[in-house]
Order: sequence, then structure tokens, then C-alpha cells
Amino acid sequence: MGITAAIVAGASAYNANQQKQQMKGAQYQAQQAALKQQKQAEEQLNAANKKKPDTMALLDSATQQGRAGQSGTMLTGPQGIDLNALSLGKNTLLGG
Repeated sequence: MGITAAIVAGASAYNANQQKQQMKGAQYQAQQAALKQQKQAEEQLNAANKKKPDTMALLDSATQQGRAGQSGTMLTGPQGIDLNALSLGKNTLLGG
């Protein structure tokens, strides 16, 4: 009888281990399915709430830049560069 009890105990332990492994596999699959479902929900939400450009802000920005004029930069401002400051004290085009 001792051998039969050992065989039954071994088979029982083996079956318990197999069930444990199956439960781990099922939990992993359920977790992966939940993550996939969450990702799909986020993608659907993002597709429904697509961002649109703020055309009024873009137009305002372009208008403000246009008011500065072509000569206006961050360094010179809207008045541009004073041409007298560039002559280096000479009146000719070549500086001579």
C-alpha cells in the first residue's frame, strides 16, 4: 500500500502543478487582452478628439509679423538699420 499512496500523492502533486501553470497562463492571457482593449479604447478616443490647428492664432501671428515690415527683426526692430551707421565715415560706395 505504501507504493500506491506514493504514486497517488505524486500524481496529485503533478496535477496540482499543471493546474497552477494553466492558471498562470490564463491570467497572463487575460492581462494581455485587457491591455489590448485599453489600447484600442485610447486609440478610439484619440481618433474622436483629433486636434485641429488654431487657424485664428496662426493668422494673428502672421499679421503681427507683417506689421514689423521686411526690415524688422528681433535685433533691429521695425525701423530697420540706420544707413548712416554703415557708411564708416565715407561718402562713396567703395568706402574710399
